[in-house]
Amino acid sequence: MFTMKNSTKFTLPSALFCLAAAFSYAAPASENWDTLCAKCHGAEGKGQTKIGKKLKVKDYTDAKVQAALKDEEMVKATSDGVTDNGKEKMKAYKGELSAAEITDLVAHIRKFKS
Repeated sequence: MFTMKNSTKFTLPSALFCLAAAFSYAAPASENWDTLCAKCHGAEGKGQTKIGKKLKVKDYTDAKVQAALKDEEMVKATSDGVTDNGKEKMKAYKGELSAAEITDLVAHIRKFKS
């Protein structure tokens, strides 16, 4: 016999699962790049945007630049932001991106290397 009590046993866990899935959604690295990074770093990572030129961002397509970059440094910069003489050059994204999304973003940056 199916009762309201039994219905709640199935409905509540299903609803909680859907809610958890919605909150744990991780955007693909390319989407995060387009949304958060491309404005300054450019769609291809060359840094040839108006803001990128002003801030003198690195050209991620340059093999020498890529070789000099350490993954840990990129994770830290993305997580904590970048400042220069107390002025924010890049905002911190640890409040917006999960650790996994930041790691995926670093891997995405590595794909720009020529």
